[in-house]
Amino acid sequence: MADTAVRSGTTEAPLVLTTDAPRTLSFFDQFTLWGNFGISLFGPVTGALVAAYTGSLWKGLLAVVVGCGIGALVLGGAAVFGSQTGAPAMASLRGIFGRRGSIAPTVLNIAQNVGWATMEIIVISQAAVAVTSERWRWVFVVLAGIIATTMAVRPLGSVKILRKFMVWLVLAASVYLFIQVLGKPVHALPQDGVFGFWPAVDLAAAGVVSFAPLAADYTRHSRTNKAAFAGSSLGYGLAAIGYYALGVVAVATLQTDSEGVITALVTLPAGAIALFVLLVDEVDEAYANIYSTTMAAHNLIGHVDRRWISVGIGVLATGIALLVDLGNYTQFLYLIGSVFIPLFAVAIADFFVVCKMRWDVSATAKFRWQPTVAWLIGFIAYQLVNPGTVAGWSTFWTNVQQWLFNQHPVPTWLGATYTSIIISMLAAVVLGRIRRPLDN
Repeated sequence: MADTAVRSGTTEAPLVLTTDAPRTLSFFDQFTLWGNFGISLFGPVTGALVAAYTGSLWKGLLAVVVGCGIGALVLGGAAVFGSQTGAPAMASLRGIFGRRGSIAPTVLNIAQNVGWATMEIIVISQAAVAVTSERWRWVFVVLAGIIATTMAVRPLGSVKILRKFMVWLVLAASVYLFIQVLGKPVHALPQDGVFGFWPAVDLAAAGVVSFAPLAADYTRHSRTNKAAFAGSSLGYGLAAIGYYALGVVAVATLQTDSEGVITALVTLPAGAIALFVLLVDEVDEAYANIYSTTMAAHNLIGHVDRRWISVGIGVLATGIALLVDLGNYTQFLYLIGSVFIPLFAVAIADFFVVCKMRWDVSATAKFRWQPTVAWLIGFIAYQLVNPGTVAGWSTFWTNVQQWLFNQHPVPTWLGATYTSIIISMLAAVVLGRIRRPLDN
């Protein structure tokens, strides 16, 4: 679809995949939407992890800027897929995998989105319990699930609400928390959990890139490609930098860690009020994941009314949140990074360089082996640099790493994120030259 697509008379997202998406979102609409998505209670948690990985306030802040900057560029590139093709995220990937081949990343994306929606609802309930009582946890879980699902049923209407009201309340609460945290004396950070600068960059980047598989679900409603790229990358990138940095500084001034950072912020003067505002805003994260799970499912069952799919996904995520705890958030981030960072690096290189922004996203789109092999190469590169700590899986990749590098460890300056991005993009361009795709 053209960059200057005409605005549709309707103001809500289409109910089935085959209906054209209305182009109603301006740059400011998308900037505030993605800014709200980037302002999350997971931000300080991720920032606290970055601080622990670097063992330094200034290195932690630099890792946040570098990691979020890399992630924001990937997010912005993925956002243009939607504004250019008019297709939601997983349907747009038909341009490289074909209709049938896109099922694999679609299933992965559904799994991660359900996981994220569940985690968002859990963190909302945990923050609410920190202000109230543990016996009310189930109430907050159910309430968060209901609100998030309702927002997913009317996604574009929810964007307007976020733009008109929540963004200003959240901005005020954010400024207050920063003032309180920065007003405390700085302490030395613990050194027992230090992994290095680039592993910290990987964490920060993965947190931002986790939204790349969602981007086109919203930017398909963008008026222009420029508004889609700038609104998503700047909105989410700046908000993520701010909230990850809040976590880094909180570790240094409040002497907390990733598990206690939210509680530490609540104990600040009027911190409970500020956290309550962020708690309400956090629901938009769960909404984003429920709606994007719906859009991913539409790539498989595009004829089903998206509202019923959203209700089903919302009930599922809420039910899981009632039964499970937060889990291993760090390894969840690394898993997302290892899969989706090289995937979208390949997609960006293929879309902009190889195919010149012309993808076939129709139901008859054909599988293309070149970008698929490039994705596999990038995935392997990520694992070799950062095998993670998942039992069995990481042991296998550590053994492969030692075999390839003749028992020498990977240099500490080699980061999995930027390494896999560079290798994935180069592989996509080189392999793409073997046989150019047919014009759409």
